[in-house]
Amino acid sequence: MRSIWKGALTFGLVNVPVKVYSATEDHDVPLHQVHNKDGGRIRYQRICEVDGEVVPYQDIDRAYDDGEQTVVLTKDDLASLPSERSREIEVVEFVPSDQVDLLTLDKAYYLEPDSSSPKAYVLLRKTLERSDRTAIVRFSLRQKTRLAALRTRGDVLVLQTLLWADEVREAAFPALEDDVRISAKELEMSASLVESFSKDFDPEEFGDEYQRELRTLIDAKLEQGDAIDTAATFGEQEPDEDGGEVIDLMEALRASVERSRAARTGSGAAAAETGADSKPTTKKKASKAS
Repeated sequence: MRSIWKGALTFGLVNVPVKVYSATEDHDVPLHQVHNKDGGRIRYQRICEVDGEVVPYQDIDRAYDDGEQTVVLTKDDLASLPSERSREIEVVEFVPSDQVDLLTLDKAYYLEPDSSSPKAYVLLRKTLERSDRTAIVRFSLRQKTRLAALRTRGDVLVLQTLLWADEVREAAFPALEDDVRISAKELEMSASLVESFSKDFDPEEFGDEYQRELRTLIDAKLEQGDAIDTAATFGEQEPDEDGGEVIDLMEALRASVERSRAARTGSGAAAAETGADSKPTTKKKASKAS
Protein backbone atom coordinates (compact mmCIF):
# COMPACT_ATOMS: atom_id res chain seq x y z
CA MET A 1 0.00 0.00 0.00
CA ARG A 2 1.06 3.59 -0.59
CA SER A 3 0.33 6.26 1.98
CA ILE A 4 -1.89 9.12 0.79
CA TRP A 5 -1.19 11.56 3.63
CA LYS A 6 1.06 11.92 6.63
CA GLY A 7 0.82 14.04 9.73
CA ALA A 8 0.25 13.59 13.43
CA LEU A 9 -2.54 12.58 15.75
CA THR A 10 -2.76 15.02 18.64
CA PHE A 11 -4.70 14.71 21.88
CA GLY A 12 -3.71 17.00 24.69
CA LEU A 13 0.07 17.26 24.58
CA VAL A 14 0.47 13.79 23.10
CA ASN A 15 1.68 13.76 19.50
CA VAL A 16 1.46 10.56 17.43
CA PRO A 17 3.12 10.75 13.97
CA VAL A 18 1.17 8.65 11.49
CA LYS A 19 0.87 7.73 7.82
CA VAL A 20 -2.60 7.40 6.31
CA TYR A 21 -3.63 4.63 3.91
CA SER A 22 -6.94 3.88 2.18
CA ALA A 23 -8.42 0.90 3.99
CA THR A 24 -10.68 -0.24 1.15
CA GLU A 25 -10.38 -0.79 -2.60
CA ASP A 26 -12.75 -1.33 -5.51
CA HIS A 27 -12.61 -4.70 -7.27
CA ASP A 28 -15.40 -4.08 -9.79
CA VAL A 29 -14.67 -5.14 -13.36
CA PRO A 30 -13.56 -1.92 -15.14
CA LEU A 31 -15.89 -0.97 -18.00
CA HIS A 32 -15.79 1.98 -20.41
CA GLN A 33 -18.24 3.37 -22.95
CA VAL A 34 -18.10 2.55 -26.67
CA HIS A 35 -20.14 3.39 -29.77
CA ASN A 36 -22.58 0.50 -30.33
CA LYS A 37 -22.12 0.69 -34.12
CA ASP A 38 -18.35 0.28 -34.36
CA GLY A 39 -17.02 -0.23 -30.84
CA GLY A 40 -15.14 3.08 -30.90
CA ARG A 41 -14.18 4.57 -27.53
CA ILE A 42 -16.40 7.33 -26.15
CA ARG A 43 -14.32 9.95 -24.36
CA TYR A 44 -15.13 13.10 -22.43
CA GLN A 45 -13.04 16.23 -22.90
CA ARG A 46 -12.70 19.37 -20.81
CA ILE A 47 -13.53 22.14 -23.27
CA CYS A 48 -13.22 25.85 -22.51
CA GLU A 49 -16.50 27.62 -23.35
CA VAL A 50 -14.63 30.84 -24.23
CA ASP A 51 -12.15 29.61 -26.86
CA GLY A 52 -13.51 26.12 -27.50
CA GLU A 53 -10.13 24.50 -26.83
CA VAL A 54 -9.54 21.26 -24.94
CA VAL A 55 -7.90 22.16 -21.62
CA PRO A 56 -5.39 19.82 -19.93
CA TYR A 57 -6.12 19.00 -16.30
CA GLN A 58 -3.06 20.87 -14.99
CA ASP A 59 -4.39 24.11 -16.49
CA ILE A 60 -7.74 23.91 -14.69
CA ASP A 61 -8.54 26.01 -11.61
CA ARG A 62 -11.64 26.05 -9.41
CA ALA A 63 -14.18 28.88 -9.28
CA TYR A 64 -17.24 30.08 -7.38
CA ASP A 65 -20.19 31.59 -9.26
CA ASP A 66 -22.71 33.68 -7.32
CA GLY A 67 -24.94 34.12 -10.36
CA GLU A 68 -23.49 37.44 -11.44
CA GLN A 69 -19.74 37.20 -10.82
CA THR A 70 -17.21 34.37 -10.85
CA VAL A 71 -14.32 34.20 -8.41
CA VAL A 72 -11.40 32.10 -9.68
CA LEU A 73 -9.50 30.18 -7.01
CA THR A 74 -6.05 29.00 -8.05
CA LYS A 75 -4.27 25.98 -6.62
CA ASP A 76 -2.04 28.35 -4.65
CA ASP A 77 -5.12 30.13 -3.25
CA LEU A 78 -6.55 26.87 -1.96
CA ALA A 79 -3.20 25.65 -0.63
CA SER A 80 -2.84 28.89 1.35
CA LEU A 81 -5.90 28.18 3.50
CA PRO A 82 -4.84 27.48 7.12
CA SER A 83 -6.92 24.30 7.36
CA GLU A 84 -5.38 22.88 4.17
CA ARG A 85 -1.84 23.52 5.44
CA SER A 86 -2.47 21.73 8.73
CA ARG A 87 -0.97 18.26 9.07
CA GLU A 88 -2.72 17.45 12.32
CA ILE A 89 -5.51 15.02 13.13
CA GLU A 90 -6.88 16.69 16.24
CA VAL A 91 -8.80 14.65 18.80
CA VAL A 92 -11.65 16.88 19.95
CA GLU A 93 -13.48 14.44 22.24
CA PHE A 94 -13.91 10.81 23.27
CA VAL A 95 -17.49 9.52 23.07
CA PRO A 96 -19.23 6.21 23.88
CA SER A 97 -18.82 4.04 20.79
CA ASP A 98 -22.55 3.28 20.54
CA GLN A 99 -23.26 7.00 20.07
CA VAL A 100 -21.60 7.03 16.64
CA ASP A 101 -24.45 6.54 14.16
CA LEU A 102 -23.48 3.94 11.55
CA LEU A 103 -25.37 5.98 8.95
CA THR A 104 -22.77 8.74 9.24
CA LEU A 105 -19.74 6.51 8.60
CA ASP A 106 -17.99 7.19 5.29
CA LYS A 107 -14.48 6.47 3.93
CA ALA A 108 -12.12 4.33 6.04
CA TYR A 109 -8.34 4.75 6.42
CA TYR A 110 -5.62 2.81 8.22
CA LEU A 111 -3.12 4.73 10.34
CA GLU A 112 0.46 3.48 10.54
CA PRO A 113 2.85 4.72 13.24
CA ASP A 114 5.47 6.97 11.63
CA SER A 115 8.20 7.30 14.23
CA SER A 116 11.17 5.34 15.54
CA SER A 117 9.14 4.43 18.61
CA PRO A 118 5.44 3.46 18.25
CA LYS A 119 4.84 3.81 22.01
CA ALA A 120 2.45 6.78 21.74
CA TYR A 121 0.53 4.98 18.97
CA VAL A 122 0.15 1.80 21.06
CA LEU A 123 -0.81 3.87 24.11
CA LEU A 124 -3.67 5.54 22.26
CA ARG A 125 -4.82 2.23 20.78
CA LYS A 126 -4.90 0.49 24.17
CA THR A 127 -6.66 3.47 25.75
CA LEU A 128 -9.45 3.27 23.18
CA GLU A 129 -9.75 -0.50 23.65
CA ARG A 130 -10.05 -0.33 27.44
CA SER A 131 -12.36 2.66 27.60
CA ASP A 132 -14.78 1.38 24.92
CA ARG A 133 -14.72 4.91 23.55
CA THR A 134 -14.36 6.29 20.06
CA ALA A 135 -12.26 9.38 19.44
CA ILE A 136 -13.90 12.10 17.37
CA VAL A 137 -11.22 13.88 15.37
CA ARG A 138 -11.00 16.79 12.97
CA PHE A 139 -8.52 17.16 10.10
CA SER A 140 -8.13 18.46 6.54
CA LEU A 141 -7.64 16.24 3.50
CA ARG A 142 -7.83 17.14 -0.19
CA GLN A 143 -9.18 20.63 0.40
CA LYS A 144 -11.95 19.55 2.75
CA THR A 145 -12.28 19.80 6.50
CA ARG A 146 -13.39 16.43 7.76
CA LEU A 147 -14.85 15.00 10.92
CA ALA A 148 -13.92 11.40 11.63
CA ALA A 149 -14.19 8.56 14.13
CA LEU A 150 -10.94 7.04 15.36
CA ARG A 151 -11.24 3.46 16.59
CA THR A 152 -9.28 0.23 16.78
CA ARG A 153 -9.33 -2.78 14.48
CA GLY A 154 -7.07 -5.45 15.87
CA ASP A 155 -3.64 -3.86 16.30
CA VAL A 156 -4.25 -0.93 13.97
CA LEU A 157 -5.94 2.42 14.42
CA VAL A 158 -8.69 3.09 11.88
CA LEU A 159 -9.86 6.54 10.88
CA GLN A 160 -13.35 6.63 9.39
CA THR A 161 -14.65 9.92 8.06
CA LEU A 162 -18.11 11.01 9.16
CA LEU A 163 -20.83 12.80 7.25
CA TRP A 164 -21.73 16.18 8.70
CA ALA A 165 -25.06 16.29 10.51
CA ASP A 166 -26.71 18.36 7.76
CA GLU A 167 -25.64 15.77 5.14
CA VAL A 168 -27.90 13.09 6.61
CA ARG A 169 -31.46 13.33 5.38
CA GLU A 170 -34.38 13.13 7.77
CA ALA A 171 -36.59 10.08 7.29
CA ALA A 172 -39.90 11.94 7.17
CA PHE A 173 -42.38 9.34 5.91
CA PRO A 174 -46.10 9.82 6.71
CA ALA A 175 -46.61 6.05 6.95
CA LEU A 176 -44.30 5.94 9.98
CA GLU A 177 -46.77 8.11 11.87
CA ASP A 178 -49.60 5.58 11.60
CA ASP A 179 -50.66 3.82 14.77
CA VAL A 180 -49.84 0.18 14.02
CA ARG A 181 -50.72 -2.51 16.57
CA ILE A 182 -48.49 -5.58 16.84
CA SER A 183 -49.76 -8.51 18.91
CA ALA A 184 -47.58 -10.43 21.34
CA LYS A 185 -48.00 -13.58 19.22
CA GLU A 186 -46.74 -11.78 16.11
CA LEU A 187 -43.70 -10.53 17.99
CA GLU A 188 -43.03 -14.04 19.29
CA MET A 189 -43.24 -15.57 15.81
CA SER A 190 -41.03 -12.83 14.37
CA ALA A 191 -38.43 -13.40 17.10
CA SER A 192 -38.53 -17.13 16.34
CA LEU A 193 -37.87 -16.43 12.67
CA VAL A 194 -34.92 -14.21 13.58
CA GLU A 195 -33.53 -16.95 15.78
CA SER A 196 -33.71 -19.47 12.93
CA PHE A 197 -31.47 -17.20 10.82
CA SER A 198 -29.09 -16.26 13.64
CA LYS A 199 -25.35 -16.97 13.37
CA ASP A 200 -22.01 -15.19 13.67
CA PHE A 201 -21.29 -12.84 10.79
CA ASP A 202 -18.43 -13.91 8.50
CA PRO A 203 -17.94 -11.47 5.58
CA GLU A 204 -15.81 -14.07 3.76
CA GLU A 205 -18.98 -16.09 3.14
CA PHE A 206 -20.35 -13.38 0.86
CA GLY A 207 -19.25 -12.16 -2.56
CA ASP A 208 -20.37 -9.90 -5.35
CA GLU A 209 -22.47 -12.22 -7.53
CA TYR A 210 -22.98 -9.59 -10.23
CA GLN A 211 -19.24 -9.04 -10.69
CA ARG A 212 -18.62 -12.81 -10.87
CA GLU A 213 -21.34 -13.23 -13.49
CA LEU A 214 -20.00 -10.22 -15.42
CA ARG A 215 -16.48 -11.70 -15.45
CA THR A 216 -17.88 -15.08 -16.62
CA LEU A 217 -19.74 -13.33 -19.43
CA ILE A 218 -16.61 -11.46 -20.54
CA ASP A 219 -14.49 -14.63 -20.46
CA ALA A 220 -17.10 -16.50 -22.51
CA LYS A 221 -17.13 -13.76 -25.16
CA LEU A 222 -13.33 -13.81 -25.35
CA GLU A 223 -13.28 -17.60 -25.68
CA GLN A 224 -15.85 -17.46 -28.51
CA GLY A 225 -13.86 -14.78 -30.34
CA ASP A 226 -16.66 -12.26 -29.84
CA ALA A 227 -14.28 -9.33 -29.45
CA ILE A 228 -12.51 -6.67 -31.49
CA ASP A 229 -8.88 -5.65 -31.34
CA THR A 230 -8.43 -2.93 -28.72
CA ALA A 231 -6.30 -0.81 -31.03
CA ALA A 232 -9.23 -0.65 -33.47
CA THR A 233 -11.39 1.11 -30.87
CA PHE A 234 -9.18 4.22 -30.91
CA GLY A 235 -9.82 6.90 -33.52
CA GLU A 236 -7.04 8.17 -35.80
CA GLN A 237 -5.04 11.12 -34.46
CA GLU A 238 -5.11 14.23 -36.65
CA PRO A 239 -1.59 15.37 -37.68
CA ASP A 240 -0.27 18.49 -35.98
CA GLU A 241 -0.87 21.48 -38.24
CA ASP A 242 2.29 23.20 -37.07
CA GLY A 243 4.41 20.23 -38.04
CA GLY A 244 6.08 20.23 -34.61
CA GLU A 245 6.98 17.10 -32.72
CA VAL A 246 4.05 16.12 -30.51
CA ILE A 247 3.88 13.27 -28.00
CA ASP A 248 1.34 10.86 -29.47
CA LEU A 249 -0.66 9.82 -26.43
CA MET A 250 -2.81 7.48 -28.51
CA GLU A 251 0.24 5.58 -29.75
CA ALA A 252 1.50 5.31 -26.19
CA LEU A 253 -1.86 3.91 -25.14
CA ARG A 254 -1.84 1.44 -28.02
CA ALA A 255 1.65 0.28 -27.15
CA SER A 256 0.67 -0.11 -23.50
CA VAL A 257 -2.40 -2.16 -24.45
CA GLU A 258 -0.33 -4.47 -26.64
CA ARG A 259 2.34 -4.90 -23.99
CA SER A 260 -0.28 -5.72 -21.37
CA ARG A 261 -1.99 -8.17 -23.72
CA ALA A 262 1.33 -9.87 -24.53
CA ALA A 263 2.08 -10.28 -20.83
CA ARG A 264 -1.34 -11.80 -20.13
CA THR A 265 -1.07 -14.31 -22.98
CA GLY A 266 2.34 -15.51 -21.87
CA SER A 267 4.38 -13.84 -24.60
CA GLY A 268 6.63 -12.36 -21.90
CA ALA A 269 9.36 -9.85 -22.44
CA ALA A 270 9.86 -10.72 -26.11
CA ALA A 271 6.37 -9.55 -27.00
CA ALA A 272 6.73 -6.44 -24.87
CA GLU A 273 9.87 -5.40 -26.78
CA THR A 274 8.02 -5.45 -30.09
CA GLY A 275 5.78 -2.59 -28.87
CA ALA A 276 2.50 -1.75 -30.53
CA ASP A 277 3.19 -3.87 -33.67
CA SER A 278 3.01 -7.20 -31.83
CA LYS A 279 -0.29 -9.03 -32.15
CA PRO A 280 -1.51 -11.72 -29.74
CA THR A 281 -2.07 -15.09 -31.34
CA THR A 282 -4.67 -16.32 -28.92
CA LYS A 283 -7.40 -13.79 -29.67
CA LYS A 284 -9.55 -13.79 -32.74
CA LYS A 285 -10.66 -10.61 -34.38
CA ALA A 286 -14.40 -10.63 -34.74
CA SER A 287 -15.78 -9.86 -38.17
CA LYS A 288 -17.72 -6.63 -38.32
CA ALA A 289 -21.21 -6.46 -39.69
CA SER A 290 -21.38 -4.85 -43.07
